[in-house]
Amino acid sequence: MEKAEGRNQTIIMEFILLGFGDGPELQPLLFLLFLLIYVATMGGNLLIIELVVADLHLHTPMYFLLGNLSFLEICYTSAILPRLLASLLTGDRAVSVKGCIVQSYLFGIISAAECLLLTAMSYDRYVAICHPLRYSALMTSRVCGQLVVWSWIIAFLLCTIVYTFFFHLQFCDSKEIDHFFCDILPMIKVACVDTQTVQLVTFIISAIGTLVPFLLTLTSYICIISTILRIPSSTGRQKAFSTCSSHLTVVTIYYGTLIAVYVVPTANTPKVLHKILSVFYTVLNPMINPVIYCLRNKEVHQSLRKTILKVIAFRNRYRNQKIELKSITK
Repeated sequence: MEKAEGRNQTIIMEFILLGFGDGPELQPLLFLLFLLIYVATMGGNLLIIELVVADLHLHTPMYFLLGNLSFLEICYTSAILPRLLASLLTGDRAVSVKGCIVQSYLFGIISAAECLLLTAMSYDRYVAICHPLRYSALMTSRVCGQLVVWSWIIAFLLCTIVYTFFFHLQFCDSKEIDHFFCDILPMIKVACVDTQTVQLVTFIISAIGTLVPFLLTLTSYICIISTILRIPSSTGRQKAFSTCSSHLTVVTIYYGTLIAVYVVPTANTPKVLHKILSVFYTVLNPMINPVIYCLRNKEVHQSLRKTILKVIAFRNRYRNQKIELKSITK
């Protein structure tokens, strides 16, 4: 209880998310920026899902997992941006303690699920490159479905363990949280009671939920790269690497920003820099991922091109029918 000594013991019923400052001239610009990011994120990920569902050539384990990653990215950005947009539009930064905990809880589940799903995708690439003859037997539709389901189940269980302790905390001292969303660490700082147990449990579960998937992903790519380097022809090496380059790019960006936000920063790190890195990790990554897969993946690029051509052909046919109908009525 030493933590609470000398502090205001009035129980807090709501938090004030300080966000990016209170400059009135800055709020409309930020609202427009984040609205465009949200629309682009939703549109890009929905497009990936539509391509994977509609194109028979993309009905493979790799693209099944990609479609689920896009769905997860939609959930990811929707857990944060709508509340941020509402506060920028109305100026109301208050959020109830329970609402803040729920947002943090959902964010934790989705973050853990993304780590596990990216690991499942790296396993898929490992089997495809290192054991190509056994790929069809190992990566069946049932196995792919189990990988996705267990990613969500494990993420849910890990976060529930943490928040079983966290839900019982009471908060006092200060309503203000210098962040743009409800992250668990800033909330722990304003708890009224000793939080050593919560912090220890959070650290252990975070290590299990992020470090273990990271090591599994790293091991998969070490095996993949060593296998690719043993391919005698440069064309074969290039073809093999192209099948995993998009996922490797996404994994590098994801874990790079994750480490930059939660591992590298120290007490001397400016809060503004921490917020900017958090924006990249929570907001920009879900928008960038569809772009990476569309630009660096030939099959997705071809499927997108065919879809655009079909839409153009449909519009032209509809317009011609409309012209013919007008000529008949005349």
